[in-house]
Amino acid sequence: MDKFGIGQPVRRKEDVRLLTGRGTYTEDVNRPGQAQAYVLRSPHAHARILSIDVAAAQAAPGVVAVLTGHDAAADGIGQFPVMVDVPGKGGTKLFPTPRAILQTEKVRFVGDPVALVIAETRAEAQDAAELVEVDYEILSSVTDTGGALAPDAPVIWEENGSNLCVLWDSGREAEADAGFARAARTVSLELVNNRLVGNPMEPRVALGEYDAATESYTLHSPTQGVIRVQDGLARLILQVPKEKLRVISPDVGGGFGLRGKIFPESGMVLWAAKRLGRPVKWVSGRTETFQCDPHGRDHVTKAEMAFDADGKTLAVRIRTMAAMGAYLQDFGPRVPTVAGGRILGTVYDVQALNAQVSCVFTNTTPTDAYRGAGRPEQAYVLERLYDLGAAEFGIGRDEIRRRNYIRPEQIPYTNVVGNAIDSGLFAETQAKAQALADWAGFPARRAASAAQGKRRGIGLGYFIEASGGQPSEWARVRFEADGGVAVTVGTFSHGQGHETAYAQILHQKLGVDFEKVRLIQGDTDVVEKGNGTGGSRSSQMGGVAIARASELVIAKGRRLAAHLLEASVDDVEFEAGRFRVAGTDLGTGWRQVIELAQSPPGGEAPGLDEQLLYTRSTECNFPNGCHVAEVEIDTETGRVEIVRYAAVDDVGNVINPMLVHGQSHGGIMSGIGQALLEHAVYEKESGQFLTATFQDYCMPRASDAPSFDLDFNIVPCPNNDLGVKGAGEGGACGAPPAIVSAICDALGIAHIDMPVTPEKVWRVLAAQAA
Repeated sequence: MDKFGIGQPVRRKEDVRLLTGRGTYTEDVNRPGQAQAYVLRSPHAHARILSIDVAAAQAAPGVVAVLTGHDAAADGIGQFPVMVDVPGKGGTKLFPTPRAILQTEKVRFVGDPVALVIAETRAEAQDAAELVEVDYEILSSVTDTGGALAPDAPVIWEENGSNLCVLWDSGREAEADAGFARAARTVSLELVNNRLVGNPMEPRVALGEYDAATESYTLHSPTQGVIRVQDGLARLILQVPKEKLRVISPDVGGGFGLRGKIFPESGMVLWAAKRLGRPVKWVSGRTETFQCDPHGRDHVTKAEMAFDADGKTLAVRIRTMAAMGAYLQDFGPRVPTVAGGRILGTVYDVQALNAQVSCVFTNTTPTDAYRGAGRPEQAYVLERLYDLGAAEFGIGRDEIRRRNYIRPEQIPYTNVVGNAIDSGLFAETQAKAQALADWAGFPARRAASAAQGKRRGIGLGYFIEASGGQPSEWARVRFEADGGVAVTVGTFSHGQGHETAYAQILHQKLGVDFEKVRLIQGDTDVVEKGNGTGGSRSSQMGGVAIARASELVIAKGRRLAAHLLEASVDDVEFEAGRFRVAGTDLGTGWRQVIELAQSPPGGEAPGLDEQLLYTRSTECNFPNGCHVAEVEIDTETGRVEIVRYAAVDDVGNVINPMLVHGQSHGGIMSGIGQALLEHAVYEKESGQFLTATFQDYCMPRASDAPSFDLDFNIVPCPNNDLGVKGAGEGGACGAPPAIVSAICDALGIAHIDMPVTPEKVWRVLAAQAA
């Protein structure tokens, strides 16, 4: 237990396989006789399709078929609906965009699929796609989120009458107005949460097969959980019982929330495989990843905060326009509204808060959950307001937060939308982060930078998450004949280290060899239920399900051990892999119990094999943390360098600190990307996507990362067996406000929008010099 149990920094067992090239990704999977597919996509942001002529493409070398939306309609292929509902203000309803698998009447963003070309090779399919003749009538487009509701903006869905999908209201508008009416001071700002591209290392791939004898389909594709993909594709697109579709996800190279969707291309290869009687494979190019994978963020916000004379928050008003893109993706409208809204007020004691979000259509790629999914945006707004409040009162940014944190005696604290924050020591976590960052020593470091002609600034950002995702998870724990343990679970690892963390849980619970735990996931033929991985839910849902299933195995083991030891079950104790009769030296181990389990006495079922569906008692839990960034600015070029970065996170009990720190590193790098580098940009007049390659879209590299000083403030979650909270998305929440705060401190300005590029900084410096 001291080496491999819960709480130990065990090295990832899966890395030996992955780093030596023995991983298996969907592109590594090939089927005899498979054809290759290429998707012809719209080059226009908004256009009416007048005609599609595929004759020349069908006659091209190697071409097997060219399919359009007319063929899909004739074959009964369903549409891709939004999977959530968002209640509108005053009882209004959101407009659910109908999305066909291939467009036949109108295209609404650059990259909208129009035809599917299938050939013997991908190159032949790509060449033939250039021969498909599509006659477009180009229409005016709108790609600017802030201008989507302008009177002269072209309407993307005429049947909706405007580009407003839904206006969501969090409530308490009158209370917020009353707070502003009695305020001693107020602050306000306008800000942008820039549009981001998730860019997993592994692009999307889909390999579809159809067995005519059994009338069943098989899909190989990277996902974040196979059950939901199986259900959606079978029920909505193929319109067959879900048992007729097997979904398999092998190793997956990154997810970030983007993999858990139902994609048109997955439906295309399954439909085409049935039509052609042979497997069909589609591999996304990197430009397609940029154009067609769901994007994240893209908000334009006006926010204001009211204070009493002592700097205590009285009220907050937030008005946001959130881009949905041209179609509603699976969870798109839920992200900036209900999902992000779960943590309105974040870690601060404020009840008179009203947020209103206008979800708007634009001629852009649909948006959906991306690392944090609404929570980074909420944290960013509040943190920027508190920085302005500190300046208004002439007090420290740390001090104004201390005055407003939810106090320990207030927990459990019911926030403005009714969620009970069950644990957290926020002022204490901030103090630890400031100590780790040597906040007190900053003035000396600033002076040293100034002596070299550079600007130095420090900033902090506090966040809270609502983690947990779907409220139930399934797990199965089975002893094998050699004493190893197979664990099957409905979560899905796409880089988090589940093989290691789950083995640590079972080593702790069962006392079995860490190396003899085998993880099974990602195949609907063996995963009976489950909700995949998303919302930082794996340890708190999959981990708890595994722990409870292991307790069922131990309970059966005690009954079998009692038979072996000729004792009452009540007298048999279990600890560290050994069964013992209490108060005696009589005992036995798993080997003997496993042998007896093959032909058990007393009507017991053979084997040690238990499963359960765990359903939690709360909607979510609340990891939180304080991040402190320190930057240095080159006054000649405007280049920003992060020179120090410290973070203290409360993720509850820690199963593996090495894994959690790795998750923190990844999340912080996502936040650095948003704060300084990444921005998906559309050309305003034409609607063309200008940042569809790595030459134009700036991803953070290793050289953009400082050394991270990380620590924990462990406050166990009281609402699950392991006391754990989510750990995967905190960095993406904490880094942007901390970095922007530091830059504003260095420049002596109130606010600057992300991404804070050298050009933006240089312009501020030039204006100050003038």
